[in-house]
Amino acid sequence: MGLLTRFSRGPAPSISARVREEGLTYLSAAALDDLHRTVQSLETHRVPGLFIEAGCALGGSALVVAAAKRPERRFNVYDVFGMIPPPGEKDGPDVHRRYEEIRSGGSTGIKGATYYGYQPDLRQTVTASFHRNGFDPERCHVRFIEGLFDDTLRIDEPVALAHIDGDWYDSVFCCLARIEPWLVPGGVLVIDDYDSWSGCRRAVDEYFADKHDRFEWVTRARLHLVRK
Repeated sequence: MGLLTRFSRGPAPSISARVREEGLTYLSAAALDDLHRTVQSLETHRVPGLFIEAGCALGGSALVVAAAKRPERRFNVYDVFGMIPPPGEKDGPDVHRRYEEIRSGGSTGIKGATYYGYQPDLRQTVTASFHRNGFDPERCHVRFIEGLFDDTLRIDEPVALAHIDGDWYDSVFCCLARIEPWLVPGGVLVIDDYDSWSGCRRAVDEYFADKHDRFEWVTRARLHLVRK
């Protein structure tokens, strides 16, 4: 029985409800609950390695990971902390339509707030949300790393969890290529946009075309890939 089929079910943790109430995430309650329980399962089974989030937006899902992990577990959060980069030629029309909406200034934020990509200092906004919810990033061993994944995502150590929320093909493929070789047995890749954006799905399908036998594909609120 796989790691993700062993954890218990129960009510959504309070942190998941809180980040949704505060408008800090686009994720559903079920997706946040799955993420929280996946982190708890990795901690319970003492799966070693770094935790990663690639793409944090307003920081809601990162807060859920921080709340579920042991404080001493290192957690790196990568983001441009600003406007999402443009899609590429391997992304479908759905992606390009969405990017044009964002680029033109027509995107609305969560609960009618300003879209996060238009905010002037998103990194500070995310940091303030951590403090407001009782998680000092330094004490919790959380690092916010600003820049494009191509420039910042340099992995050279074991990884236990990666929550990949890069939206478009190039960003997701970069994350997979940089992280997957370092994923430990029992480690988990949570793919945020596999069922949402064509570029993400294509990146995952192409990257794992010759790797299916090494991973357990688990469909929950989102796709979880567990290294066997």
